[in-house]
Amino acid sequence: MTSAPETHVSPENDGATPTPAEEALATPHKPWSCILFDLDGTITDSAPGIIGRLSRTLVTMGYPVPAPAELVQFVGPPILQGFELVAGMNEEEAQKALLVYRGLAASEGPQDDAVTFPGMVGLVKFLHKAGIPLAITTSKSEVQAHRILEHLSIEHAFVVITGASEDETRSAKADVIDEALGRLREKNVDLSNLVLVGDRVHDMEGAAEHGIPPIMVEWGYGSPAEAVGAIAVVHSVDQLRALLI
Repeated sequence: MTSAPETHVSPENDGATPTPAEEALATPHKPWSCILFDLDGTITDSAPGIIGRLSRTLVTMGYPVPAPAELVQFVGPPILQGFELVAGMNEEEAQKALLVYRGLAASEGPQDDAVTFPGMVGLVKFLHKAGIPLAITTSKSEVQAHRILEHLSIEHAFVVITGASEDETRSAKADVIDEALGRLREKNVDLSNLVLVGDRVHDMEGAAEHGIPPIMVEWGYGSPAEAVGAIAVVHSVDQLRALLI
């Protein structure tokens, strides 16, 4: 991150409490040197496809299928975490469920997860054409993320596409971001003024661990309470575009 601009203490301010003007100067802002994007719930409306595979996975594993509102909790966090916390599986069962789930995703292709939120593909293309380095940081399988973005014809717009490893040893958002930053450094991308765009608390917390300011989109699967730490919450792609370029 670039350092915040120097602020000056006014006669009315003893320096202990920043004035609104000083806070505005210290807030991270464009031009961004690189933009990190979450995938599920941010670019793609993948919940229907994920929920469908989860339901079939749970049936295969002999577990009851929760209501769709509960299954949405799986969208965003690492999938193993969902199997353990939402479905109540132990670690061994969750690993078996992961294999079933990954098998379904591999056999069905990317189309079910490639439904996009209106305007997001256009925004990605616009940012890419503007020359801003872009990266994907998702807890979805990296293999599946590549397939989805290729299906959408925007894979080329991202300098790096980083997701969960197939064995889920890399799945926490902070770990995915760490891997992405390493790959971006190898490609000599300027990391001095980053921003991350996501829809869940995991995006906000993962960004915070790396000192990256996050922007939360309201059209995803998170709740307003998950926006803690976000520098902005946007409800439209036009609002997001204005913050990014």
